[in-house]
Order: sequence, then structure tokens, then C-alpha cells
Amino acid sequence: MTMTDDALDADARAILTGNDKGGYTIPTEGLYPFQWNWDSAFAAWGFSTFDADRAWTELDTLFSAQWDTGMVPHIIFHKEDDGYFPGPDVWGTGTTPASSGISQPPVTAILARLIHERTGDTERLRALYPHMLAFHRWWRDWRCVNGVACVTHPWESGRDNCPDWDPGMANVDTSGVGDYQRRDTGHVDASMRPGKEDYDRYLAIVYYGREHGWDQAKILHEGPFLMADPAIQFILIRANRDLAAIAELLGEDPSEPRAMADEIEAALPEIWNEELQAYCARDMKTGEFAKAISSGAALGLLAGVENAAMEQKLGAMWDRVTYGIPSNDPAADSFDPRRYWRGPTWPVVNALIAVGLSSAGRTTEEARLRRETAELIRNGGFFEYFDPIDGTACGGDRFTWTAAIWLAWASPNAGEA
Repeated sequence: MTMTDDALDADARAILTGNDKGGYTIPTEGLYPFQWNWDSAFAAWGFSTFDADRAWTELDTLFSAQWDTGMVPHIIFHKEDDGYFPGPDVWGTGTTPASSGISQPPVTAILARLIHERTGDTERLRALYPHMLAFHRWWRDWRCVNGVACVTHPWESGRDNCPDWDPGMANVDTSGVGDYQRRDTGHVDASMRPGKEDYDRYLAIVYYGREHGWDQAKILHEGPFLMADPAIQFILIRANRDLAAIAELLGEDPSEPRAMADEIEAALPEIWNEELQAYCARDMKTGEFAKAISSGAALGLLAGVENAAMEQKLGAMWDRVTYGIPSNDPAADSFDPRRYWRGPTWPVVNALIAVGLSSAGRTTEEARLRRETAELIRNGGFFEYFDPIDGTACGGDRFTWTAAIWLAWASPNAGEA
């Protein structure tokens, strides 16, 4: 039975508070029992709709694990839990608290600005500002190649199993991986998760980082995987512009984040795929482009980047499905509507795309995306992601960021972000 919107609002709040482990949320019980970087940023946005202090605390806890280099790790292992692999012993970063050795999409400045607009707590924003600036500097110094934003592991993109990464993954040597026991397929249907070959490659990249003491220069220049990511390219442009706006609000100098945004935007021609007429992932070792357009390209408007040819392609991609923006073009051979990032639609990505649509004044498209995302949640519940064709709920259930997206954006009661 479909729940009313008011009942969904209440259930979404219950999910956020239920997944609260004391200053931080986990994405969901079992499958993801630790704090994840960009999940927490979206959780904070959700909390801001009913508990402003808890929203800022979520971000404070996330940045409490920031490395001296400025990196904010993608997983923070606050407590022991053997239900997840690879755990802190596998990563071997030696940090306190224990953490992974890679990062995730830097959406915190974007969402912190939205949270401030909703809550008005300038002092909490002021305390976070230097940490966010250090995080952006880390991306500039250790993940940008001549302004092109790159990832050194598919997990760093947040869009783990997307076909975007196939060119780079094909060249990862897995001969030294050995035996291991996955935990994810014990929590959800294995057909919705990455295959073993992909997991072998994921681990090979992790082991490389561990064996080289997480030396960022070594990882960037000599590591086994380095791919330009259009999603992070666009996210960093927007995040740096938002950070500059935050700096002005706080009476700080906005010139540095503004310059970082300009440098990354100037590098966009490096990831333009003439054949696909879109910005695409690109293997920075070989120059090879991804074979299909992903939802990463749909974040162009988030960065204020308008391109008629690409938008036409994205519009056709959207029209091939029923619900939201698919993570991979349904016309591509690699499309799989229920397998992790190889086709499903993700409410969290839809929300980021919608922020861009709203900023560009594309109210009709934003309303359509909101309506389709809301329908998925009404019919399927607060799952991690959904089949974009028939709406089947996939992945983890009672998922923090889906509940947060409902409260902050998709619910008719969400109001203006």
C-alpha cells in the first residue's frame, strides 16, 4: 500500500534518526555500517529540514576525520564491524579514526551553502570553511591533472561500477589479489552488485595504495588507475563557486576558490567527446574515452555549463526511461537497469541534477525530475536506487540519503532548498 506524503515524511525522519550512530549516520544497517563521505553530506541536508544542530554536527564529524593533507576519506571506521569488506585492516592507512585511503565527490560546500540558507547558522558555517577550503585544495593538488578532475579508484567517484570506468579498469592487474570474502552480496541480491572481476580490480587498486603508504604523488602519477570524471569536474566547479560565495558571506577572500573553479572549467575541452557530443570519462593514461554517456554528464548545469548538443543527448537518454536520469544510457550495450551504477536511477544524483536545473531556471525539467523521483519513493520506499524503467527498488533499504533527498527536495512538503 502506497504511503501518504505525510507518512513518508515521518518515515524519512525516522530513517535518519535510526541510522544515527552518535554524531554521524551510516547509509544503512548491514550493507554499509560506517560513515561515508558524500552520504553524510546529503544526510546533513536531510537533517536540516527538522534538526539544524544535527545537520551541522554531521558535517563536523565528517571533517573531524580530515587528513593533514586536506583529504576527507570516503569511509570513516568509527566503530568495529566485521560485516563489511574491505575494512580498516585492508586499507591500512594508520589514521585515527581509522579510514580509507581515497576520497569521494566534494559536495560538502554545495550542501553546506544550502543548509545555511535553510538554517542561517553562520558560525557553524564559519567553523567549517577552512576545512572545506583545505579539502578543495587537496582535490586541486592531488586529483587534478592540468585542471582535469580525476579519480584514482572507481569508488572515489561515488559512482562505483559505472561503465565510465571500464577503459581504465581493463588495464588493472589483478594477479596479486588472492582470495577474499565479500560481504556485500550477503546483504543484497548479487545481480545488483559489481561482479567478481570488478571487485578484484577494486582491491588491486587499494592494495597498490596501501603498499605505497598512500603516497598521493605516487598514486596520481604512477598508480594503476587514473580517469577523468565529468561528474567530479562539474561538482568541483560548482563547489568552488559556492565556497567563494561562502567566503564572501564570511568576510573571507573568495579569490582562491574562484580561481580553482576557473581552472577546472577551462580544462573542460579535455573531456569533450566529439563522437558522443558530450563530456565523458576519459582514461588519462591512454586517452581513451568511455563508450557511453553517463549521469555524470547531466551535472553540467550544476556547474553552470550549458551545451545544446550534450543536453539533447541527455534528453533522449532520459526519455528512454520512465523514472529519473539513468546512470548509463539505455541505448548503450553496457546498460543494466538494476546493476549498481550501470543503469539504475539514483534519487541522490537526481537531486544534484535538480539543483543545477533550478540554478539554470529550467523549472519544467526540474519539476519533472522531482515528480518522477517522488513517484519512485512513494511506490518503492527509501531504497538505495531504482530500476529506471519499471521502478523496481534495488540495493539497500531504509537508506539514509534517499530519506534525506525526500525531505530536502522530493517531498511536496520539502519547500525551497
